[in-house]
Amino acid sequence: MPERSCAACGRKGEKGEFVRALRLPDGTFTVDATGKMSGRGAYLCRNAECIRIARKKNSLARSFRQAVPEEIYGALEACIGE
Repeated sequence: MPERSCAACGRKGEKGEFVRALRLPDGTFTVDATGKMSGRGAYLCRNAECIRIARKKNSLARSFRQAVPEEIYGALEACIGE
């Protein structure tokens, strides 16, 4: 099973342990709850602390090599239920 790593804390684990932020081919961003959408993805642990760290450190912006809209962080928090 391939391992994924959290863009915020670096923890490694299986795909199902993470929530995925996704840049679609048209350049827009979304949250991929299924993990099966096509596009460039970045993974975060399913906890509010890692989302907070990613926001503070701009981890997603570095992963995607472009600015990430603030709404994506809210969507990630909603996806994990926090």
